[in-house]
Amino acid sequence: MNSTETDIIIIGAGAAGLLCAIEAGKRGRKVVVLDHANKAGKKILMSGGGRCNFTNMDVSADNFISHNPHFCKSALSRYTQWDFIALVSDYNIPYHERNHGQLFCDDSSKDILNMLLSECAHAGVEIRLNCTVENAHKLDDTYIIKTSLGDYTSESLVIATGGLSIPKMGATGFGYNMAKRFGHIVHPTTAGLVPFTLQDNDKSWLAELSGIAIDCVVSNERTSFSENILLTHRGLSGPAILQISSYWQAGESVSINLLPDIDTEALLKTKQQEQPKTHLKTILAELLPKRFITALLDENVINQPLHSISHDHFKTIAKQLHEWQIKPNSTEGYRTAEVTLGGVNCDELSSQTMESNYSTGLYFIGEVVDVTGWLGGYNFQWAWSSGWCAGQVV
Repeated sequence: MNSTETDIIIIGAGAAGLLCAIEAGKRGRKVVVLDHANKAGKKILMSGGGRCNFTNMDVSADNFISHNPHFCKSALSRYTQWDFIALVSDYNIPYHERNHGQLFCDDSSKDILNMLLSECAHAGVEIRLNCTVENAHKLDDTYIIKTSLGDYTSESLVIATGGLSIPKMGATGFGYNMAKRFGHIVHPTTAGLVPFTLQDNDKSWLAELSGIAIDCVVSNERTSFSENILLTHRGLSGPAILQISSYWQAGESVSINLLPDIDTEALLKTKQQEQPKTHLKTILAELLPKRFITALLDENVINQPLHSISHDHFKTIAKQLHEWQIKPNSTEGYRTAEVTLGGVNCDELSSQTMESNYSTGLYFIGEVVDVTGWLGGYNFQWAWSSGWCAGQVV
């Protein structure tokens, strides 16, 4: 097969790879992007329920998890959310802000992908799809990439292959294997931003309540998130659960405050004086879904009128509602995870350029690196920022 010579090979036509290609192409560099999928930006298209939560109004290093929490600061400060928003605005893509500063397309995530592909075309970037990379190595100062579409040689090689999340979209461990081949440490990977599955004893009663959503605060020993949870037939999901899952370790319980803005014990004592004949269930059903209350609490107690319930019982009920303890069995794993925790060790990369400390001209960007964002557009922002930084120098 013929060998194609180019300045830069980028493996991975996702968010980070495309933005890096655009920036390098603008500098007059000859860029070829390779991807084994049949279309570019598949995860962009499916993200945000098809609306693409492309960044967040409020981005800081605190919104990311890494063994080196300082690593992401340089990239995030050099290519900010405002830079990406300016690009979106240049293309007149309509978008809106949701809770917690999250920005979504009004119409479709296709708008973001089409913008990136248009920028690639303007910058002279070549994208080769249905291209499986079989091997890559370095000979002197040249990278040799063997693929199903022939061999490529380049001065620079950028790994933008993402993590292991959502294998049905084509996710593989290619980037981690490549990093190890060039001598890098790869921190152990786990599924992040992922629903919990439950122990059998919890699953038996919660499965009946599938579809109920509750605004609450979910916490563990390390952090807490104020968002809603969603009861599903498989377990627990919803934004608060996805967020805490990235900080959860197997065997731990999580604590859920179902009424974070209410002092339940004080409320019940007041109601007992004002409405002594009202049943406890009636009062609680004004605060939480009735089906949920009935399943969670002792039916003998909640079906009694308030005047016949002791203050000790009020205290017990308040504790159950403010400190509901759930011990997940596991998570749903990479199949439904939005992101992969762990990855290429940041201490072995330049925080300015994403270049390998071990191999000149080798770069790692996006999710393959050990930088994992919260839910809410942060992982896209890391892709844009890290891709931009590498694109200035490759």
